[in-house]
Amino acid sequence: MASSTRYADSDGVSIAYQVHGDGPVDLVFVAGFVFHVEAVWEHPRVARMLNRLASFSRLILFDKRGQGLSDRPGRPPTLEESMADVRSVIDDVGSDQVALFGVDMGGPMSTLFAAAHPERVSALILYGTYARLLRAPDFPHALPEQVFDRWGDRVRAGWGGAVGIDQWAPSARDDVAFADWWARMLRQGIGPRGAIELLDLYREIDVRAILPSIHVPTLVLHRRGDLMIRADQGRYLAERIPGARYVELPGQDHMLMAGDYDAVLDEIEEMLVGGHGTRDADRVLATVLFTDIVDSTRSRAEMGDRRYGDVVESHDREIRRLLGVHQGREVKTLGDGFLVTFDGPARAMRCALAATAAVRRLGIQIRAGVHTGELAVHDGDVAGMAVNIGARISALAGPGEVLASSTVKELVVGSGLRFDDRGSHHLKGVPGRWRLFAVHQ
Repeated sequence: MASSTRYADSDGVSIAYQVHGDGPVDLVFVAGFVFHVEAVWEHPRVARMLNRLASFSRLILFDKRGQGLSDRPGRPPTLEESMADVRSVIDDVGSDQVALFGVDMGGPMSTLFAAAHPERVSALILYGTYARLLRAPDFPHALPEQVFDRWGDRVRAGWGGAVGIDQWAPSARDDVAFADWWARMLRQGIGPRGAIELLDLYREIDVRAILPSIHVPTLVLHRRGDLMIRADQGRYLAERIPGARYVELPGQDHMLMAGDYDAVLDEIEEMLVGGHGTRDADRVLATVLFTDIVDSTRSRAEMGDRRYGDVVESHDREIRRLLGVHQGREVKTLGDGFLVTFDGPARAMRCALAATAAVRRLGIQIRAGVHTGELAVHDGDVAGMAVNIGARISALAGPGEVLASSTVKELVVGSGLRFDDRGSHHLKGVPGRWRLFAVHQ
C-alpha cells in the first residue's frame, strides 16, 4: 500500500479515501457490506487484486460513512448520503469523470449515482449485486426473508470472527490466513450493532424503478453459482439497464477477492481500456418537485390584487431560499407554483415540507408532489413522463400536504422520513395505477 489515507468533507462528515495508480481512467471502488481502506491491504492476495486494478486505472478506494476510517455519525447512510460522499471524494481527488465499480451492497448506490449524474460517470461496472435484496410477489429472484433473517442471526452470534466465510468465499473457507484477514477487516470496519443496522437498511432498498434511466456504458458481472446473491439478480440488472453487457463467470464465491478474480478483472480492463459503449448525457435520473398555491383564485378575491401580489412575491422568495438550502434547481414557475429538480429525493421532500410550513405563515397553503424518474434535459428545461407523473401527484395533494410516489419512498430508506399510505391512484395520461404516500418528518 503506497498511498496514504486522505479525507474529503461531505457536508461536515469526513470520508476516508486512498488513490492508487496513474492509469487513464479514474475508477471508484464502491465496496459492499463492510470495508476498511487500510485493513483491506493486509492480505497479499487482496493486495495483488487491488494493485492489478490500479495497473490500468487510477484506483480510488473509500470508506463509507459509518465504516472504517470515515466518521461514524451513528446510523447507516441513506443512498442519497452515500451519493454525496462519492461526489465529495471525486471532487477532492479532482476528477471530472469516473468509472464506478459497485460490488455487492455497493451496487444499488452505484446504479443510482450513474442514473442521476451521467455527466460524472464514464462507465458503470456491477459485480455480484442486486436491485432488491428481498423476495417480493413481483420479484422472485431475491432472497426469501427467512433466509436473510438467518444471515442476521449469524452476524449477531459470530461477529468478531470470520462471519459467513463459508457462503461469501467457499473456496477460501479452509484458508486460515484469509479467514483471519476477513474477520479482522470486519471488526475494524464496523461494530456488531452497526453491522445489524446495515442489514436492516439493505432489507428495504429497492432500485428497480431507476434501472431503465441508466444511460452510461454498463457491464454486469456475476458468478454463476454465487451462494449469497443469485445470478438471476445479475441477469435482471442487465436486462433492464439499456445496452448493458452481461458476463456470467464460473464459481460459487460471492466475495470478489476469492476465487478466480483475474477473470473478473479481465472483463473490467477490457471494458475500461477498450472504451466500449456510448452515453446519452441529455437524459438523467432526477427527482421532480411540483408546488402550487391552494385556492389561489379565492385567496386573490379575499385579499385583493395588491395584497395577494405581495403575498405571492413573499412566497416566491421563501421557496427560492429553501431551494438554496436543499440544493434544488428551479426549472420554471408555473402559475402560482414551481417546478424544481433535485439529485436526491430526500432533499426534495424536506424542501417541500419546509416550504409548506414557511408559506403557512403568509396566510396561504401549498400542495406538493414528488417523483423520481428519467428526464430529458434541453436548454435548461425538462420533459418526459416523470414530469407528467410529478404534476399529477401534486394535483392530488391536499392543502399543506406533500405526496410522493412509491418510487421515491423506496429510494429514501434510512432517511428518517415517515410515510402514510394514500392508496393506489390512476394518474391522468399515465399508464397503470400508482401508490402514493403522504410525507412527514
